Amino acid sequence: MRSTDFNFGWKFKLEDSSDFRRADYDDSGWRALRLPHDWSIEQDFDPSLDGATAYLPGGIGWYRKSFVTPKSADKKRSFLYFDGIYNHSEIWLNGTRVGGRINGYTPFYIDITDHLLDPGKQNLVAVRVDRSRYIDSRWYPGAGIYRDVKLVSVDPLHIPIWGVFIKTPVVTEERAEVTLDVEVANQRDESAQFTIHSVILDGQGREVARADSSSKLAADQSGTFMQALSIKSPNLWSPDTPNLYRAQTTISLGDVVVDRLETRFGVREIRFDPNAGFYLNGVNTEIKGVNLHHDAGAVGVAVPKDVWRRRLESLKRAGTNAIRTAHNPASQEFLDLCDEMGFLVQAEIFDEWDNPKDKRLNQWERHDDRISRGYADYFQQEAESDLKLSVKRDRNHPSVIMWSIGNEIEWTYPRYKDATGYFDMNASGNYFYNPPFITEQEIKDRFHGSEAGQYVLAKTAAKLSGWVKELDTSRPVTANLILPSVSHISGYTDALDIVGYSYRRVIYDYGHEKYPEKMIMGTENVVQWHEWKAIEERDFIPGTFLWTGTDYLGEAHGAWPRKAVRSGLLDLAGFEAPAYDLYRTLWNPAPYVAITSQTEEKSLYRRDTDGKVVEKTPGAWEQRVWGWQDVNRHWNYANGEPVIVEVLSNCPQVELFLNGSSLGARALADNPDRLLKWAVPFAGGKLSARGIDGCAATSEVQTATQPVSIELSFDRHLLSADKDSVAHVEAQLVDNKGRPVRHLDANIEFVLPEGLELLGTDNGRSAYMERYKSERLRTSEGRALLIVRAAQHSKPIALDDEVVSAKITSLLQTP
Repeated sequence: MRSTDFNFGWKFKLEDSSDFRRADYDDSGWRALRLPHDWSIEQDFDPSLDGATAYLPGGIGWYRKSFVTPKSADKKRSFLYFDGIYNHSEIWLNGTRVGGRINGYTPFYIDITDHLLDPGKQNLVAVRVDRSRYIDSRWYPGAGIYRDVKLVSVDPLHIPIWGVFIKTPVVTEERAEVTLDVEVANQRDESAQFTIHSVILDGQGREVARADSSSKLAADQSGTFMQALSIKSPNLWSPDTPNLYRAQTTISLGDVVVDRLETRFGVREIRFDPNAGFYLNGVNTEIKGVNLHHDAGAVGVAVPKDVWRRRLESLKRAGTNAIRTAHNPASQEFLDLCDEMGFLVQAEIFDEWDNPKDKRLNQWERHDDRISRGYADYFQQEAESDLKLSVKRDRNHPSVIMWSIGNEIEWTYPRYKDATGYFDMNASGNYFYNPPFITEQEIKDRFHGSEAGQYVLAKTAAKLSGWVKELDTSRPVTANLILPSVSHISGYTDALDIVGYSYRRVIYDYGHEKYPEKMIMGTENVVQWHEWKAIEERDFIPGTFLWTGTDYLGEAHGAWPRKAVRSGLLDLAGFEAPAYDLYRTLWNPAPYVAITSQTEEKSLYRRDTDGKVVEKTPGAWEQRVWGWQDVNRHWNYANGEPVIVEVLSNCPQVELFLNGSSLGARALADNPDRLLKWAVPFAGGKLSARGIDGCAATSEVQTATQPVSIELSFDRHLLSADKDSVAHVEAQLVDNKGRPVRHLDANIEFVLPEGLELLGTDNGRSAYMERYKSERLRTSEGRALLIVRAAQHSKPIALDDEVVSAKITSLLQTP
């Protein structure tokens, strides 16, 4: 086996001393833990800190691990692989600095061969992580060794890490041509004549193709060797059928296999047409995407695979088929899940280039204090290496269909904003819902008549795009453009194969008419119906990535007690938000109905004189942006109080019932905002909505009384003691008749047995500011979440409400 899990047996201390690097330092008093680990998420939220990074602290921490050099490493090359350390890391082995990384998202590895002690002897690896610049990001980035670590040992004649690149240049139903570019390094003292043997296995482990080739390398030389294979009647990869293959590649000297690497891949064909959209395996496919930051609420950024799996399963049920990794490379595990579960991925690499963004205020920089210095300070020296490491790691993922080199970069280059015309006195920055106020020629005159500055965006974009294509020409390069009316004429879009528009759906037609050779799509759009409506009406727009799939920590400067952004289909705990129901009706054709309500006083709607329900501000739905309107998912109001009931459905007609009596039917065709609405004087009981004319979907809510107990539900009932397996326990307040209580909340406490480790608790609220790592919390809408895993070295644990329990400690009279 080339690699071993290196996540267990670490020690940690949130302090800084040069002594901590020493192999003989006594760390017996340090905290023992297993990786991945995010120390910031374990701390208290603090109003004296900054909301840009969620009011959580940074600091400097050290990790140490003792390990014996295995006998299997004798006369081999050994590497430490880190999938991500946030950030400014230094790696020390046996008292010698062997490497490190500034960028907190970049995967990297270090050759430690010359610093390892002889087999059987004890080594000490120490890792210093400096996140003292705690506002170095516009969102919550976490702190620590928050992704996987591996120890890799290979023969001096070997395939380097990520050394196999698999492409499928020809794909039909009858066959797929597969090419393997196999990189081989000869670090022996003499030349080597070797054989490369590759076997492709399908999802059932059956051999479907093989290839052999012989080659030679001189001492201390490397080379890349191409093998061509063919798969008959391939099982194609798609979001609906995420079929995967494995390529097993070996390097042999004579009859002796000296290295073996397995590479997972998928067979699929992608094509982008600027007039007709996106084609996957020859089928026109809508990109129903969401943006995701890399945190997951209570666990911060050290996200176990099962936590991502639960969230992605929920998004999949809504019909989501694509993810944009905003705004940095995701973890290896996350992309593995996208391969397995069937998500298309836009893999984004950078949020900053030459010039910094303001971490507190977004857009261009207006603070320059040390604690907010970010990646732009290191871009010139680090960008090429960071980009190439990420692309090389991720280019075999079938889920990855495009590379994004940047996000809303134009803000940081002064002449872009000034050239738009949107920020003239008479325009007031209104670029969301207006085509350009000035002509294309005037935009050109303004832009080219202004001073370029030290760095030219178009030149940097061309450089980044070129670096991507040195490693991969099988996928297009894109970026998320916030000021595309200027970027189209500045040379920026010349570097892009696909032009992503950020909140600019109002100029889809403008862009397509003026630049028809360029494919345009939404790469960041609000979670509202008008955004998807614009795509449904235009064949040339292949889809979008909504902002966001889940709520995310940070981007809350000056917003205490709000620590997060409420923009997601899912909330911080991964519970479905009301906006989820809208896109479930748009993206998944299976019949669906969901009920919410609000008092008429608080609602965005009112009863008209003829009894119809109308918007208080006519046409406002066409310009709503982030967040969903304030609605309730309970049926508890004062008797007779005027209530507006809102139903989301993909059924052409829905009928509403109160205590079995019909309140009439509403049709989607009569409601351009896709919200079916009734004005109802409140009466307690059961409110239900039902699709009619053969659309078999129903939903109901019931009036509840005071909560008396907690109902627990488990997403798994057996928990293994590994780093990935976690259990989610959902707690719901119920009344004396077992009805969910969503209109009142309570303080509750989870009780855990020995052998279970608490990873965090959450209620999903962005304004809940208590520490995540606590068994005690308050509910939100009567609900809360517990995340646990089996303690290290424990036996598998059976889970039910007799093993894990929860109790109400006090009732809260207001939501």
